[in-house]
This record gives sequence, structure tokens and C-alpha cells, in this order.
Amino acid sequence: MIDVAAMPNLTPVLAEIMLTAGAMLLLMFGVFTGERSTPTVTGMAVALLAGAVLVVALGEGTSVTFGGAFISDAFSRFMKIATLVASAVAIAMAVGYARNERFERFEYPVLIVLATTGMMMMISANDLISLYLGLEMQSLAAYVVAAIHRDSVRSTESGLKYFVLGSLASGMLLYGASLVYGFTGHTNFEAIAQALVDGRSVGLVIGLVFVLAGLAFKISAVPFHMWTPDVYEGAPTPVTAFFAAAPKLAAVALMVRVTIEAFGPVTADWQQVVSFVAIASMLLGSFAAIGQTNIKRLMAYSSIGNVGYILVGLAAGTQAGVQGVVLYLVIYVVMTLGAFACILAMRRRDQMVEDIESLSGLARTQPFTAFMFAAILFSLAGIPPLAGFFAKYWVFLAAIEAHLYGLAVIGVLSSVVGAYYYLRIVKLMYFDEPLVTFERMPAELKTVSALSGAFLLVFVLFAAPLVEAAAVAARSLF
Repeated sequence: MIDVAAMPNLTPVLAEIMLTAGAMLLLMFGVFTGERSTPTVTGMAVALLAGAVLVVALGEGTSVTFGGAFISDAFSRFMKIATLVASAVAIAMAVGYARNERFERFEYPVLIVLATTGMMMMISANDLISLYLGLEMQSLAAYVVAAIHRDSVRSTESGLKYFVLGSLASGMLLYGASLVYGFTGHTNFEAIAQALVDGRSVGLVIGLVFVLAGLAFKISAVPFHMWTPDVYEGAPTPVTAFFAAAPKLAAVALMVRVTIEAFGPVTADWQQVVSFVAIASMLLGSFAAIGQTNIKRLMAYSSIGNVGYILVGLAAGTQAGVQGVVLYLVIYVVMTLGAFACILAMRRRDQMVEDIESLSGLARTQPFTAFMFAAILFSLAGIPPLAGFFAKYWVFLAAIEAHLYGLAVIGVLSSVVGAYYYLRIVKLMYFDEPLVTFERMPAELKTVSALSGAFLLVFVLFAAPLVEAAAVAARSLF
């Protein structure tokens, strides 16, 4: 007989259960019906993610289950909704690409759903064991997705690089977690924090550094960024768009929870590590992108730079800093998905074009695409009054309030440098003569770019509800 009273409360994990069961059913449906099922599986996967958004949104309060290893609170719900939406948009953006490149794979949306399930586990992880389980579930699906274009050498190479370096990072994180457990005797975040109040040791600090190093790899922060440009360039463009959006949300959310909840009593120790990583990421992202000629590699370095700005807010270690991180993540994901919608529209003679120079004169041949791409690039550069400006403003303000003046100054200066390569693309689109003519932008990409551009342009008019939701999310961690 099963003791019902001893069963864990499954209500907080209802969305994760729904996604897992749905992914298995979609996989079986695809296996038995073949590749022709790809459109159906894609539509059902998007619907499944939309249903999960509804389930998460209906949650309220703070609840834990599985012996405290899984937590559902305002922070996790906010980040889960953003992650689910980003994953759904990434799946929808791949429809036209898969059709044009003749690489329709019903496994792609299924793997995205499974990866998203892992991300949701990461966001709600309240224990080192559940942290690792969620991280590996997301990573294993991501390794396969990176190499899903089996006929492409570049895609296979990027998947292999991602797998090898990802395995190394997972080993570092697992070693750090074992040190933390060895010196505190606990894996639960609250218990670790309580143990740290009573004192810390050198071994524990070393464990903390290894845990942060493993998480830094997942968010592609310097000096663990080496995989990012190659994987972004080699993976199919919709996969790159997915990597740049949803996994970043989940990994940063996990890093915030680990540092604030588990290692809150030793903020001074991890603050130095996060500040160094933030400075290195901002500077490398700004300067390394200047000489890039491939648009996907440029977006890879842009992603690295943006991670640096996000970590500026985390380095503050305050509620205002976490609120800035949450807001920056949402705006960053909107900018990234919009940018990749425009990049996916760079097709000529049934082939993808990735050379930045090919964007010359785009305003004359496709004015709508050029306008939306320009709005997104201006926002990435932090030009007021677009949303990207406010994203940087909030994290820099949090750093200043935490007396991290040097970090804020370096962030502003690197943002100025980074603006150069964004504005250069705008100059190419509006002031240079056309070199090539791209094919007509598919409806799904036009929709994503239009919504993204509109969000960034009029963000200042409806920012208050989002700011308040981010404040509630941040408050739940303190």
C-alpha cells in the first residue's frame, strides 16, 4: 500500500510534470508518424509551453516540496514565465528556417521542451542536488540541440565543443558542491546559509569559487566564455537564438538564488568574484566584438558583454541589485529574440547570409526589417529612452547604491565602447549602398521583430507594472 500522507506535495511542480509528460507523448507521436509530424509536434510544443505559463502564473505564495529541495516563490514564478515564453518564441522562430533549410526534425521542439523543464528545475532549485539535476537535464538536451543539423559539419563541431567544455564545467561545479557539503554538512540552501553564519573555512570558500565557476560557464561569462562564439556561429541560427535567450535566464536565476540564499552570509567573499567576472565580461564583450565580420559571432560577444552588465546588479548583493538583474534579463531576452528574428531573415537565393556587410543598404530594400533591427540595436547600445537604457540604468544604480563606484564606471565606459559596433550596423543599413537583396521576411519572424521593437520603443510608457513585478520577485529572496 502507498502511504498517501508520505507523498510529497506535487502542486509546486505541476508545470514541470506537465512538460515532462507532454514531451514524452510528443516524442512517441513523432517516432510513430515520422518527420511529417514536425509541424504538428511544433504547434503542440508551443501550446504545451503556453499551458505551463498559465499553470505557473496561477501559483501564489511560497511553498517547498521534496524535502525542501524544490521551492516555488515569486522569484521562481517570474523567471519561469519569462523562460517559458522565450522557449516558445524560439520554437516558433525555427519553423521557416527548418522548412527552407530542409532539416525538419520533430525532435527539435521536443528537446526544447525537455531543456525548458531542466531550466525550470534550475530556477526552483533550493538544494545542491536539485541544482545539479536541473542543470544536467538542461545541458544534455542543449548538447543535442547544438548538433541537431547532422548534415552540417559546423553544427556537429559546435555540439562537440559545447559538450566537452560543458562537461568540464559540470565537473567543476560538482566538485565545488562536494566541498560545500563537506565543510557545512548540508546541501539545502537555507541550511548552508545557517552553517555559514556560524563561521566559514578556506575549504568552503574554495568550494564557493568552484560552484561560481561552473555557473559562470553556463551564462558564458569571462573567463569561461570560450565556447560561446564558436557554438553561436556553428549551431543552426534558431538554436543560437534559443541559447542566447532561455538558458541565460535560467542560469542567471540559479546563480542569483545560490549567491543570495545559500551564500548570503559570505557576500563579501563572492562579491569579489562576481565583480571580477562582471568587469572581464563587459570589457571583453565590448572590445572583442569590434573586429567581427560574422553577425552571429558579434551577437555572441554582445551576449558576453550583456552578462557582464547583469552581473553588475548581482555584485551589489542587495534587493535593488536583484531587481535590476530581473528587469535586465527580461529586456535582454526581448532584444535578443528580436535581433535573431532579423538575422534569420537574412536569406538570399535559398541560403542564409551571416556576413555583416550584407546588411548594407537594407533600409532601401526592406525598410520594415531595417527599422526594427535599428530599434533593437539602439536598445542594445543603451540609447535613451529605449528599454535597453533603463536596463543598464537599474543595474548601475544598484552598484552605486552598494558603493561599487568603480564597477559602475567601468560598466558605463564599456557600454560606450560597445555602442560602436551596434551603431556601425545601423550606419551600414541606412547610409551604404545595397550589396544584396534578401528574401521576403516570413510572417513569424516579422511578428517577433515587430513585437520586440514595439516593446523596446514604448517600454517607458508601461514600465511600472513590470518594475513592480520585478520588485516582488526580488523581495521574495530577502
